[in-house]
Amino acid sequence: MRRIHRVVSTAAVTFAVTVVSMGDVAAADGAVPLGGGAGIVVDGTYCTLATIGHDKTGELVGFTAGHCGGPGVPVVVEGSDSRGPVGTVAAVGDGMDYAVIKFDPGKVTPIANFAGFAINGIGPDPDWHQPACTNGAAHGVRCGGISSIPGPGPRSAMSRALFQPGDDGGPVTSNDMLIGLAYGGNSAPANVGMPQIDFTHYTKFSAITNDINAKGGPGAGFSPIPG
Repeated sequence: MRRIHRVVSTAAVTFAVTVVSMGDVAAADGAVPLGGGAGIVVDGTYCTLATIGHDKTGELVGFTAGHCGGPGVPVVVEGSDSRGPVGTVAAVGDGMDYAVIKFDPGKVTPIANFAGFAINGIGPDPDWHQPACTNGAAHGVRCGGISSIPGPGPRSAMSRALFQPGDDGGPVTSNDMLIGLAYGGNSAPANVGMPQIDFTHYTKFSAITNDINAKGGPGAGFSPIPG
């Protein structure tokens, strides 16, 4: 697991610096910090958490790709398998490739800024060529632009964003606002005078919230943890 999060404290008198990883902090207080871009393992499948927050009932929930695992399967934090499951898949979107995870609040500390990747709320559907970024547990942060012309469908894509297995479920943001959940990708090969162009495909988060709010189950009325 990438040990990205660091907590640094400096003693001014001795000029000593202590660096502690979030994994060590989690071991001390019993809760693992999780936010959009965190690596998770869903029933043995490596995926990425898109976002975490609360639904209208106050439950601590998060989202990832639906193909990562079905209802009832356990979710563990990548690299912390020995700590056991921190949540369970509670629902999967029909044909929209999203899953709702219900987390144990005693085992998870939700954060809005994971490894420097901030999610400050849910944003509107973006315009064509609007700047966007995604954060996958396998490939890290990639930024590019929206490559799909806006339309009524639930799916879209961004360019200059290589997708790799394990990035499934990762957040797509614009101006630090969540706009989508990554589910796949492809590359257009290089041609004369043109470099290879990589694409990440995502489900619009507006479509996900509309779908889940209409069903009224786990995740309905979702709000990301505030920054």
